[in-house]
Amino acid sequence: MSWSSQMTVPFCLQCLSMINDVANTVAPIRFFDPALQAIGEKVIEGSRLSLEEGAVLYETRDVHGVCRLADLVRRRMHGRVAYYNVNRHINYSNICALSCSFCAFHRKKDQDGAYEMSVEQVTQEAIKAEEAGATELHIVGGLHPWLDFSYYTSMLSSIREAAPSLHLKSFTAVEIVHLQRISKRGKEGYEGMKSVLRDLRDAGLGSLPGGGAEVFDDRAHDTAFKGKIRGDQWLDVHRAAHEVGLNTNATMLYGHVEGRPERLVHMDLLRKQQDVTLQNWAATQGISTPGSPEQVTLTGPAESYPNHRLPMPGQAGLETGYFQTIIPLPFFPDGSGLEQLPGPSGLENLRTLAIARLMLDNIPHAKAFWIMQTLGMAQLMLDAGANDLDGTVVWYDITHLEGATTHQETTTNDLRRAAEEAGYEAVERDTLYRRVNRNGSKWSLAPEVALR
Repeated sequence: MSWSSQMTVPFCLQCLSMINDVANTVAPIRFFDPALQAIGEKVIEGSRLSLEEGAVLYETRDVHGVCRLADLVRRRMHGRVAYYNVNRHINYSNICALSCSFCAFHRKKDQDGAYEMSVEQVTQEAIKAEEAGATELHIVGGLHPWLDFSYYTSMLSSIREAAPSLHLKSFTAVEIVHLQRISKRGKEGYEGMKSVLRDLRDAGLGSLPGGGAEVFDDRAHDTAFKGKIRGDQWLDVHRAAHEVGLNTNATMLYGHVEGRPERLVHMDLLRKQQDVTLQNWAATQGISTPGSPEQVTLTGPAESYPNHRLPMPGQAGLETGYFQTIIPLPFFPDGSGLEQLPGPSGLENLRTLAIARLMLDNIPHAKAFWIMQTLGMAQLMLDAGANDLDGTVVWYDITHLEGATTHQETTTNDLRRAAEEAGYEAVERDTLYRRVNRNGSKWSLAPEVALR
């Protein structure tokens, strides 16, 4: 999908007049809603917001005030950098044992449109991606009832051998639970899960995407995702991945049968798990957090971070993986069993992204996934807490905007233009948020360990 086929979203004057530089100084923020004043003071001092305060952010009519607060912490954390990457998505099969009502992707084996790719086919696609200059391969699929565990390890090892420069970000938590089951390690519980992840890591797995989280609420799961793993299992998979040294990402699918309170609980569960993950790192870095010493926040004033503000692999005190990115995903009802629902509005998307940035104060990055937001809306979201546009994608078969095809592609020029038009420095990154130097399809990592 090219830039010319996107709808450009007009910028609001309030969002464009946000703080110029909050790395060292904070300009006064004026709110239309006085209820935001106390919340703003907590954000400025770097204190964690409560669920009740999150509810105020959702209920206020001053959406632009919420955006300004999210922009404040975004600029503290990332300055004026907007990240993008050169990636390729591969969906190896849409055959799935589940039949989630929200999902228009899944097929049964003999159903029209069902497909599965061989290891050789996936490997050939990986080679093409590497030759085109991709740094990342994003691999996910349905829960195939008949593929053996060896298919997945063979896939990873074959890609690693044929296209060694690619980072393999593969398999949602739902798939990991499925792989634990088919590898006959389901009865081993948490240790069996870690064993599966070690095998995948040793075969070439570099990190986990954030898909399959949906929203952490049992009522919503029983209504829309019946049969799929619940939030506690999803969190366990990511905790296990962190313990074996893999970074992961986190999503939240919203705008379906859940409500705003369930979204806030979802965010709270993510940040509580991240608190535990980053506890030793934060102590080693000398990070001071107002409030509970068990909380880790990355969004405070500069003086709270004598060393590193943001975690990066290899830093002192960081011996595990961690959640590196939050990706709010709006629900698209078209073609699913929930197509009678309206889905979220553009303003709700903007608000939810901003609130995610404010509530998830210990997750380093916030992504405006342009495939599901449009590139124009993602551009606007850079002024509402997002610091990442995602990548070139090429193929995305899971879900897409009405009228779009599964061949959804943009160029690095489009991504750079989107960032620069919004007033940001466009920076290409790899999967772990390290700066990339590029010369056509050839690329290398910049000497610095981290962007900031």
